Formats: sequence, C-alpha cells, structure tokens
Amino acid sequence: MGDMLAAAVPMVRTLNLEFVEVTPERAVLRLPDQPDYHNHIGGPHAGAMFTLAESASGAIVLTAFGDQLSRAVPLAVRAEISYKKLAMGPVTATATLGRPAAEVIAELDVGGRPEFPVSIAIRREDGAVTGEMTVVWTLRLNG
Repeated sequence: MGDMLAAAVPMVRTLNLEFVEVTPERAVLRLPDQPDYHNHIGGPHAGAMFTLAESASGAIVLTAFGDQLSRAVPLAVRAEISYKKLAMGPVTATATLGRPAAEVIAELDVGGRPEFPVSIAIRREDGAVTGEMTVVWTLRLNG
C-alpha cells in the first residue's frame, strides 16, 4: 500500500512519509523530523501534519475499499483538523474508519453515494496527541 500511495500521491513522496501499519481497520503513517518541513518554532509545519493525517486516512480508505475500485472512486469530501499540543520531532498519524466497511459497501450496492468519516490522531513520540483530524470520504460510482 505504501508504494502504491507514494507512486500515486506526490506529497507522500515529497514529505517522505513512512507507512508503519496499514490494515482495513487501521493505518499508521509517520512523518520523520525534517528541518525542511519545520515551522517557525522548529516543529513539523501544520501543512505537513495535515498532509500526514490526510494520507493516513487515504491509506485506510484504499485498504478497506480496494476491492471496490473497479466500480467506484474514493474522494475526500471535507476535512477538519484541531491542533492540540505542540508537536516536535517525528509524529505519527493513526487513522480509523468511522463506519463499518460492510455498511458503506451495502449503500454503494444500492446505487448510493455513501459518506463515511475517518478519524485520525496525530501523536508525538512520547504518545501525546498533538492533533486530531476527521476526513469525510465518499465512494462515487464510476460512470
């Protein structure tokens, strides 16, 4: 999954995001500490953390719904992020689906355009949550 996302999404390559774990239930991506992507206080830039979290949400969506890609395309609908604590050093983003995949697929099966949230927690190496994000995704039928 990591290689596929890195090939398809240039920002994944640009930020050197690392895929720690990707399953249909959970995706964990890591943003290494890189001075080129620091903010004015020496931590990861807010835009880099947004991209990390959104990429984690995309990884879980592609893993959970990969068998649907021949008939539907996943699209991000909206996103909201809250920065909670100062982030310094490397950070990880852990994404989880907010609706059961089977429920989303059942809605798609009857011609619907399901929407579903993905929740993401951004953490420092000490485990402190520095940010929380929700990305609402949809599966749009092809054609």
